[in-house]
Amino acid sequence: MKPIRKAVLPVAGLGTRFLPATKAVPKEMLTVVDRPVVQHVVDEAREAGIEHFIFVTGRGKAVIEDHFDIAYELDKTLVERGKQAAYDELKKDLPQAGQTSFTRQQAPLGLGHAVWCAREIVGDEPFAVLLPDMLSRGCMGQMLAAYERHGGNVIAVEEVAPEETHQYGIVSVGDTFGQTFEITGMVEKPKQGTAPSNFIISGRYILQPEIFGILEHGKKGAGGEIQLTDAMIDLMAEQSFYGMRYEGRTYDTGSKLGFLTANVAYALERPDLAGPLKAEIAKLLADQ
Repeated sequence: MKPIRKAVLPVAGLGTRFLPATKAVPKEMLTVVDRPVVQHVVDEAREAGIEHFIFVTGRGKAVIEDHFDIAYELDKTLVERGKQAAYDELKKDLPQAGQTSFTRQQAPLGLGHAVWCAREIVGDEPFAVLLPDMLSRGCMGQMLAAYERHGGNVIAVEEVAPEETHQYGIVSVGDTFGQTFEITGMVEKPKQGTAPSNFIISGRYILQPEIFGILEHGKKGAGGEIQLTDAMIDLMAEQSFYGMRYEGRTYDTGSKLGFLTANVAYALERPDLAGPLKAEIAKLLADQ
């Protein structure tokens, strides 16, 4: 069983849910407290042991590549002004040479197409996919532990209320093994009342490289896009899929409410911000 060394991050999306903020600034570069969303996602993967980060970008996303590169003028200025703590923080976040790759998705053809664009860089080995909208700290570490137990393909799932299942990709539950279970089927946004479970696909995947051969056919699904879920359904006929119940909370930073909630949650964990923020929140609530 080959280890998971590489992660694909599809960052070519237009961020239409967050206009006008994302007209000129990539949605992945919006900050949760003082770190871009995409940096939080890379932190999660790096802490789990991922070694190589593959960004599938698009037009107007060059700033993401700049973020993960050396900023010589900034580094020099910080050192000269004695701001060692800020300089050390930047260095800590910087990937080593050769640990990042960038490729273009030249047309908005869906998540499946974005993953397929990374095929030459991933090569013939299993890999992770992390959706950069979703902040799920510790999730990739839990997924790698599940992969070591079962192999195959692993999808992170979370429970939602039954009346919300029509908004998500849903998995069917087979044999259960503690935190994980066998996936026996998948459906994308089922009609209300028809979902096989209330476990949603929550934005973290471990996939075998055979998925690329299926995505290569370019079969279009919902919305006229090449859907990753459709390719996984086809691959399920040949390989095992497992659901991993994520023990934590995911924040969808692509939505306004999720973004605001993530900022509050992450700030409340900071010793330098928690007290003052609680006081400000109390004042705001008192004024309502």
